[in-house]
Amino acid sequence: MTGRLRVRKVRAPPLAALRARGDNMSSVKILVVEDDKRLASFLARVLSEEGFAVDSCHNGTDGARQGRTGAYDAIILDWMLPERDGLAVCRELRQGGCAVPILMLTARGEVRERVVGLEAGADDFLVKPFDVDELVARVHALIRRATGHARLRVGAIEIDRVERKARFRDTPLDLTTREYALLLHLVYHAGRVVTRSELLARVWETNFDPSSNFVEVQISRLRDKLGEGASLIETVRGMGYRLRVDEP
Repeated sequence: MTGRLRVRKVRAPPLAALRARGDNMSSVKILVVEDDKRLASFLARVLSEEGFAVDSCHNGTDGARQGRTGAYDAIILDWMLPERDGLAVCRELRQGGCAVPILMLTARGEVRERVVGLEAGADDFLVKPFDVDELVARVHALIRRATGHARLRVGAIEIDRVERKARFRDTPLDLTTREYALLLHLVYHAGRVVTRSELLARVWETNFDPSSNFVEVQISRLRDKLGEGASLIETVRGMGYRLRVDEP
């Protein structure tokens, strides 16, 4: 649903500052479900400049499908969406066991409607028009509160998404930011094959020459860091890579 937005002037932080902070665009992921494509694009830009990785979709059907993947740390969900409204999407995600924090955007400021949304499973509300600084602050707060959702474990691999650290058999792994993002993506999708093109798009957010061995080199480096756990990352010939869910 289109809504007026009180905007600030957005400036991208210097690349050197991002590196100094250790920000990783792929470590904390936000899904924006908003049918106003201009607003969705603006929110994605703002959140990206805050250090988040952002995916967007523009109807309730796609929002529910992407939300079910479990690949997100928070979901920004508009109430009025085509195909299925945000309330129905929220109910479906909660009924399916999705515990990701949901911030609902709405032009409906009445108390009763907020109560209905909260009962459907929303964690917070923001009434349009809103100040984008408030939206960013609420997203940060939701992620901080979701401490139980901050840790991921697959077999002997454990990832703390708040601290942005990984461990294998309780031993810290010394990973670069991109190695961390690569491992995180594999953990998100443990047990299924992820393709080279998917890794390039999701982890590096770019496209390389398909004939290059860039992904293979990065996978090899990650295996070296895992040591005895290297065999957990399987090469599926002609398809991609799969993180095993059992112990090596």
